Amino acid sequence: MATLILQVPDENLVSKVKQACKMLMGVTSVKVQNVQHKKKESDVTKTADFHEAIDDVKNGRVTTYASLDDFYKEVTSNPIGL
Repeated sequence: MATLILQVPDENLVSKVKQACKMLMGVTSVKVQNVQHKKKESDVTKTADFHEAIDDVKNGRVTTYASLDDFYKEVTSNPIGL
């Protein structure tokens, strides 16, 4: 069985498109799903994660390493939660 997905931006036309699809030979069911997409914040400086990171830096909750190798050594020798 194949599924065909139609996007209908004008909500006033949805019922008419649904009726038209039902009239097509071989169509066994037609379902309508309203999808509301949450608009993502485009400015990263306005996100909660950004503000949390800045707060961490201001309060000294950061760790620096001389190299990536030093970071890997720290992570592998000191597992979190043990």
